[in-house]
Amino acid sequence: MIMPRGSDQLLLPVNPLFIAMTLIIAVLLEMVPMGRNAGAPDLVALVLACWNVHQPLRIGVGVGFVLGLVMDVQQGAVLGQHALAYTLLSYGALMIHRRLLWFSLPAQALQILPVFALAHLVALLARLAVGGMFPGWWWLAAPAAEALLWPVVVWLLLAPQRRAPDPDANRPL
Repeated sequence: MIMPRGSDQLLLPVNPLFIAMTLIIAVLLEMVPMGRNAGAPDLVALVLACWNVHQPLRIGVGVGFVLGLVMDVQQGAVLGQHALAYTLLSYGALMIHRRLLWFSLPAQALQILPVFALAHLVALLARLAVGGMFPGWWWLAAPAAEALLWPVVVWLLLAPQRRAPDPDANRPL
């Protein structure tokens, strides 16, 4: 198999418990009451998109829907607002995951930016459809912040897979 240009080494298999732990940590960080504004990045969406791109057979649209329902209940939002947004985000990430892996991390951030923007736009339209208030134009900063955080999150989440299974000076893999 031809290796994508951006990957310089083979990755170890990911532990499913690690995927679950990172998603739970992202949900818990979103639950921390720290004066969130409309321009703050959505960490659950960021981690969900990362795992959708790098582990499409383990994390799919159904996980996005369930996490969206959890976030709707937690934030007191319109039931289905985040569920619809995360479902579309997961679908978009799954649709471009093969193409996305051929690019470097900064180029991936530019490629994933429209997917994040569409997810935020759908959540905004769902909120406005039931009579919610417009959060201001700061909501446009959230997809941009998520795209800027993309290289950092991908590097952090894939770090455990980059370690050598049996470190040895004679075996570089």
